[in-house]
Amino acid sequence: MNENNLMTRINKGLEDVRPYLASDGGDISLVKITSDFIVYVRFEGACKTCDVNQMTLKLGVEEAVKKYAPEIKCVETVD
Repeated sequence: MNENNLMTRINKGLEDVRPYLASDGGDISLVKITSDFIVYVRFEGACKTCDVNQMTLKLGVEEAVKKYAPEIKCVETVD
């Protein structure tokens, strides 16, 4: 696995959703990628306490990440 390439592609997916999060006063950061292709992210700002952030995670963030990095199994959040 070319880790730099994977990281770049994951960040590209996160960049796709960042403007939507920013419009609600939030942001997202990449925490880690596990060897079994699970991505961990942290919601920041208003997204941290938003009651629909899990829906945003699955329908927005995970979809965007998988568009660029289809080998990713899922995207999870950490506090």
